Amino acid sequence: MDSYFFLGTVVVVALAIYTLLGTISFMVYRKFRLHQEKNNISSCFSFSSCFSFSSSSSTSSPGRKHQVFPSFHGADVRKSFLSHIMKEFKSKGIDIFIDKDIKRGKSIGPELTEAIRGSRVAIVFLSRKYASSSWCLNELALIMKCRKELGLTVMTLFYDLDPTDVRKQTGDFGMAFKETCKGKTKDEIGRWRHALEEVAKIAGYHSSIWDNEADMIGIVTTDISNTLNISTPSSDFSDLVGMEDHMKKLERMLYLDLNDVRMIGIWGPPGTGKTSIARVLFRKHSDSFDLSVFMETVKGYTRPGCSDEHGLKLHLQQQFLSQIFNQKDVEVPHLGVVQDRLRDKRVLVVLDDVDQSAQLEAMAKENKWFGPGSRIIITTQDRRLLKAHGIKDVYKVDLPPPDDAFQIFCMYAFGKTSPKHGFEELAWEATYLSGIHPSGIKSMGSYFRKMSKPEWVNALQRLRTSKLDSESPRTHRKLINRLRNVKQKMLSNTLSRIRKHQIASAAAKAASVYETSIKEEVDSSAESLNH
Repeated sequence: MDSYFFLGTVVVVALAIYTLLGTISFMVYRKFRLHQEKNNISSCFSFSSCFSFSSSSSTSSPGRKHQVFPSFHGADVRKSFLSHIMKEFKSKGIDIFIDKDIKRGKSIGPELTEAIRGSRVAIVFLSRKYASSSWCLNELALIMKCRKELGLTVMTLFYDLDPTDVRKQTGDFGMAFKETCKGKTKDEIGRWRHALEEVAKIAGYHSSIWDNEADMIGIVTTDISNTLNISTPSSDFSDLVGMEDHMKKLERMLYLDLNDVRMIGIWGPPGTGKTSIARVLFRKHSDSFDLSVFMETVKGYTRPGCSDEHGLKLHLQQQFLSQIFNQKDVEVPHLGVVQDRLRDKRVLVVLDDVDQSAQLEAMAKENKWFGPGSRIIITTQDRRLLKAHGIKDVYKVDLPPPDDAFQIFCMYAFGKTSPKHGFEELAWEATYLSGIHPSGIKSMGSYFRKMSKPEWVNALQRLRTSKLDSESPRTHRKLINRLRNVKQKMLSNTLSRIRKHQIASAAAKAASVYETSIKEEVDSSAESLNH
């Protein structure tokens, strides 16, 4: 009886030591990580110098001050057509530049130049007397230059005017242009001619084909609004830590510059971000393909009352073609329709969360179904499914490394990738207690969001207790070993980032802490046994 009691006591002591080892390992990792962050910050002369270095390493577009810049000849449109379209813009929440306070002269001043360069869309109202103003022509030349150099979106509206007269400078428009050119240099006239030729090539709106001017204004306003929506930089994935690294690795697998057809798989356990990774990749590259489609949660596409596999495949093909062609009520009488419609199209297809081979056979059975240069991406939790379909290029989505896990937690707890001042150690401990899985990290971060520091301390104490209490003695040892391995890896990863001359002292300090703590724990346990 005494031997069993003694053996049980030894096991308890061993478990305590293992737990202590894991906790100390994590605490050392956290301390070194915080120390490293301080060194990195202090290595810059100032925050502004670090920021300017980062900014100078990449090009950026000028700040956008206005959504729409209008170019027009006031005498033709200001009091009639322009006033109506301005009113419609305002009702749609479109910010348009107004030049009431700018005095017009022979040349465009810096204020107007800044307004054109700082707009997202320029709409040019070309009327019969537009070319009678050197101001308008200089404005147009700058707009077309910004279109070429800055990617400014340019839209045109031909108001009671034939585009051919603009392109060739003929008719009443041509006569006005010739009058304006008198006394001007060849270079200036050449710039104007080139701008008129280029702007006339842009497919635009023609007032002459509309019986109702109000209807045309409504269409123009809606199109501009949609253009602004599309051109707005996406912030959907701004909080996804580690996404840039995922993109680099996947783009190397895709070989987008080659003209063959490729299928690749994105594989990993649930909740690791496979869908988010595929969506970012799709958003980034879909515009460079003839057609593109993101089929979200494919396993959810079921056909009511359909029990046979053939009927399911027909239903999947119908859904697939409806989305890729953006067309409702697509008829699919047989399973050869996808191949027939897409074999000459360069397409980007994402089949998300696939869990049956029938789904792949219905929508992406073979490479020859798609045109040269096509890329098919499949996300799944089942790697065997990819292997059975002959997909050799598979990107595994691993659990995030410690630094990424910490940043993910901070995004959900603080709304940024770093903790608030004074919360550094608390945030590291909360990240550890949440585990390595992204969904757990996100849930834990959301739980702590907007808590005060005392609330953090109390919540962490409860979490520590519940984490130990939730494990049975049978599984406790496995849990401790698993956590110890993870935390030792975290410590190893951090030490490898510290400069070489710091490693020796860091390791010695860690060893000293381990040795002292273990000795104290063993002495304490032995003393309790004696009593």
